[in-house]
Amino acid sequence: MSHSRRLSLEPAIDSSTSRRFRDSLTLQRHDDDVNKPDFRELDLGSPVSTLTPRVSSSSAAATPTSSSGSSGSVSGKPSVTSQMVKSHSGEISRSAMPTTTTRNLKPGHRRSSSTGTPLIFSGSSFYSGASQSSGATSAVSPSPTVLPAGNICPSGRILKTGMATRSSTRAETLWTGTGNYGHGNVVKSGGGSTGKTNHAVANGESLEELKRLGNDMYRRGSFTEALSFYDRAISLSPENASYRSNRAAALTALRRLGEAVKECLEAVRLDPSYSRAHQRLASLYLRLGEAENARRHLCFSGQCPDQADLQRLQTLEKHLRRCWEARKIGDWRTAVKETDAAIANGADSSPQLVACKAEALLRLNQIEESEFCLSCIPRLDHHQSQAKLFGMVAEAYVLCIQAQVDMALGRFENGVIKAERASMLDQTNPELVSVLNNVKMVAKARSRGNELFSSGRYSEASVAYGDGLKYDGSNSVLYCNRAACWYKLGLWEKSVEDCNQALKIHSGYIKALLRRAASYGKLGRWEDAVRDYEFVRRELPGDSEVAESLERAKTALSQESKSLGFNNEVEAVSSLDKFKNSVSLPGVSVFHFKSSSNRQCEEISPYVNTLCLRYPLVHFFMVDVEESLALAKAESIRKVPTFKMYKNGDKVKEMICPSHQFLEDSIKHFLL
Repeated sequence: MSHSRRLSLEPAIDSSTSRRFRDSLTLQRHDDDVNKPDFRELDLGSPVSTLTPRVSSSSAAATPTSSSGSSGSVSGKPSVTSQMVKSHSGEISRSAMPTTTTRNLKPGHRRSSSTGTPLIFSGSSFYSGASQSSGATSAVSPSPTVLPAGNICPSGRILKTGMATRSSTRAETLWTGTGNYGHGNVVKSGGGSTGKTNHAVANGESLEELKRLGNDMYRRGSFTEALSFYDRAISLSPENASYRSNRAAALTALRRLGEAVKECLEAVRLDPSYSRAHQRLASLYLRLGEAENARRHLCFSGQCPDQADLQRLQTLEKHLRRCWEARKIGDWRTAVKETDAAIANGADSSPQLVACKAEALLRLNQIEESEFCLSCIPRLDHHQSQAKLFGMVAEAYVLCIQAQVDMALGRFENGVIKAERASMLDQTNPELVSVLNNVKMVAKARSRGNELFSSGRYSEASVAYGDGLKYDGSNSVLYCNRAACWYKLGLWEKSVEDCNQALKIHSGYIKALLRRAASYGKLGRWEDAVRDYEFVRRELPGDSEVAESLERAKTALSQESKSLGFNNEVEAVSSLDKFKNSVSLPGVSVFHFKSSSNRQCEEISPYVNTLCLRYPLVHFFMVDVEESLALAKAESIRKVPTFKMYKNGDKVKEMICPSHQFLEDSIKHFLL
């Protein structure tokens, strides 16, 4: 059976056009910045050569005419006539001793030994280019088993021949790409990587064309489109290091740093001496805060490191060293400062540095800030690094800090899970082993305490919570839970103490504030109870139970005030004994030392009366220094107006001629 082929029509190309076409195939390498794609071209090399028949020695003397479809012509040389056979690449050639050419071919343009004078189709016959150029008038009839490659009939078809005699069943396709091949070159399709390439050939996709398009998209800022082109190029040539490096550049621009690192590692695996990939990898590691990895790739053998990157690396190493020193001595404020400096220096995508700052904030009892810090940790997909920080694998360190923050916020189950994961990642680190043990013991104590509390065994529950505090003395949840036990047992002073400890660790702990307010109420300290309820009311404005508790506390305070004789007026004090009794009153007391003959005193006195009405929980007293000289002398009053503030019998502030705003701010400060 004969086979007919439909080929795309190609215009005739003169010799000068052919030369320009060949010159356009010369591949060059372009150097770019680290964050731009590489432009190192891949020398593809033609997997097949243009097929032309050999000619006799008489016709070989003539000069051949270039074929319109070939990528270049070669001068014919005398050769031995032999039987036509099929080559391994799917082309048809004569089995003969290889001939020697006098022309050096460009790299990537391989010619088979069958190369000779091309055939030119004219009308219905094939003519030898050599005979035609020598003025021969008779047609040379080609062998029926010979097909020209790259020579296209005017009709777009190749004449039918005895192709049924071929043993291969794989289809051949016509190359229409724009790379190192000319239009019309016949290549073999098939499986494997060659099959993928030939599939691209059939669809007109050139590897270097894909790379060029990707680079154009990158320059325009269309990083997603650039990534798509690089992906297609890699699917056709997965062993090309420059394509991998370019893909890493696009991923970096899209902030997919973990994937970018993976691509760079693959690039240096394929080409260990590829300096651009090493430089790009060092830059990525600097952003990830992995100084040791960055130094290894920045200063790898045979490469002169970029001075800007080297300076960034040295600065990062300095800040990491200071963080380590601050952490060892518990100087957490310095640790926060140094981590901020490292991040500002360029390590802006480092999970372990963010975790370091979160740890420092946790130790400073800024739990909400620590939790927020951890929520900002960048997510790095496909990045599994063995880089270390403070002697721990970086990923394990991050999980360790997350576990401790979860424990501080009462998320005990989550804390245990993360501590176990951290220990699995770095099983030999003693600090991680210790953290895991403490987390488990605290979670166990809390669970046991909750069970005992639920069954009404409050005393035993308090012991269980206390056992947990032996392993984590800064856990505000355990203090608050134990305060609940003391409240149930009627030990309200102890309840207040544990609530105070919990609030010292976690200042915004709502449950501890409510529990302390209730304990204050049991102790009859309604002023303190109102203060706590008002704080919670501001935090939870829609909570009806808090609003009701606040109203009850205010009512109780009002009744207590009436029983104590408070009339919401500034009370005059003239004797030293009454002054001492007034100072010892619970809560906040303000003493206004004045003189009726002083203009400033007369101006501020009405404002003091206003403050007395505005803050009924504060005791306001007035001392006329002209009428109570002994008292003024005992208190060393040398200038008026002078204000002295006392809280629960202790002097907390003294002000001379204060402004209205400063006086009120001071009262609010000590009242809250």
